[in-house]
Amino acid sequence: MKYKRIFTIIMDSVGVGSEEKSKFYGDDGANTISHIASACNGITLPTLESFGYGNLTNILGVKENKSPKAYYGKMQEASVGKDTLTGHFEFMGVLTTKPLKTFTDTGFPKELIKELEEKTGHKVIGNYSASGTEILKVLGEEHLKTGAMIVYTSADSVLQIACHEKYFGLDELYRCCKIAREICMKDEWKVGRIIARPFIGETKDTFVRTANRHDYALNPPHKTTLDYLKEKGYDVISIGKINDIYNGCGITKAYKSVSNHNGMEIMQNLTKEDFIGLCYANLVDFDALYGHRRNPEGYKMALEEFDKDLANLLPLLNEDDLLLIAADHGNDPTWHGTDHTREYVPIFAYNKKLNGGNLGLRKSFADLGQTINENFNLKPQEIGKSFLKDLK
Repeated sequence: MKYKRIFTIIMDSVGVGSEEKSKFYGDDGANTISHIASACNGITLPTLESFGYGNLTNILGVKENKSPKAYYGKMQEASVGKDTLTGHFEFMGVLTTKPLKTFTDTGFPKELIKELEEKTGHKVIGNYSASGTEILKVLGEEHLKTGAMIVYTSADSVLQIACHEKYFGLDELYRCCKIAREICMKDEWKVGRIIARPFIGETKDTFVRTANRHDYALNPPHKTTLDYLKEKGYDVISIGKINDIYNGCGITKAYKSVSNHNGMEIMQNLTKEDFIGLCYANLVDFDALYGHRRNPEGYKMALEEFDKDLANLLPLLNEDDLLLIAADHGNDPTWHGTDHTREYVPIFAYNKKLNGGNLGLRKSFADLGQTINENFNLKPQEIGKSFLKDLK
């Protein structure tokens, strides 16, 4: 193998501009990072600038770099959709050709809700597409009075259940979400994820979601790079919601995180451990706290915090470590609605000995996983082209 350990960070939703398929999703013109910088009169990202971030798109405050420390490029999603699940699955070798079920416009069928109420023993309120924070303001107090579960969806293929962590109980919420996952395995109701959304607070003005979110996803439809790594005896260490996204498939050890910063702290600590394989993190705050909330200022602050955390990580990497950084979709906080945006995503590859350079336009997110496969001499994925030999 060329690298003993590969650390992979997914900057959840940090897209770098619309691509040829964006128009089919109503996203032609979206550009998450560029529009954040413009809306905030510039952004300061010295570490990512040194990687060649400013070479990918126009970012106010981030200059182009003719001598980057890392290899940089853009990746185009080959799968249909712009969802977390499809993006992450494609990273590791799964091409999604059929869109996952969504109930954005109609809410969930009465039959589904009835079965959920009967099997959980709780009434349901809500059942429409909504912002996760806004629906708490509308229905949170009713939930406290009645004990009814707040069920809602979004533009993604999700069924979300919000309940009070103290009064409803975290274990009870998780139990109900597991039941919802079983119900939503039927083909006509098969959403990508069931998400537990616990919250605390006493009034509509004080309700706030906690870090005890839990996703109940579908298994990947076939083996992924993660499975092949695990089968060969390599470590596959997940940070954040990676374990949930892949439903535990191929994971050997999982760490929960409560924030982007905490996820980076966990990765920094893991650089001290002697393992062989993959450390794979998803930093969800960009998407969940700022992209969907259409908050460019908060998004900017989170990116600048990440850039500092990244600067602290680099000296901890060994000479036989490879760092890969990418995103799973866009979520332009200046765009219409509150949905993800279909965009190109960045790809960076860093090692202390590399010269840096341009990886160009990659035609699939699976190029990331294929590179990991080649490094560890695993069975090649059916999709994707490795760029391992380009790293010199």
